[in-house]
Amino acid sequence: MAMSEQVFFILTALVGEPRHGYGIVGEVAELSEGRVRLKVGTLYGALDRLTAEGLVEHDREEVLQGRLRRYYRLTRSGADAVATEAARQHANAEAATARLRGRQTRHA
Repeated sequence: MAMSEQVFFILTALVGEPRHGYGIVGEVAELSEGRVRLKVGTLYGALDRLTAEGLVEHDREEVLQGRLRRYYRLTRSGADAVATEAARQHANAEAATARLRGRQTRHA
């Protein structure tokens, strides 16, 4: 089953390095070129579910200017899920592109 766009971008934001909540929000906005805008409450609910599913895990906590920042990192299962979803989306885009090329040829 396909994962939601939000989940895909949350997991993708964690590829490469652990991030805290606001870091994830910013990275998702950048990766999606502004198409996905996470609210902090939505993000933390998703992170709780992804942690329970074993796709992300807590990395560390630090206090910055009196506020606690909890960092999350991608697990191996999370990286596998991102790779699987990226391949699925790529195959879908290729199928649509081929279909559109065929349409253009027929209507030329």
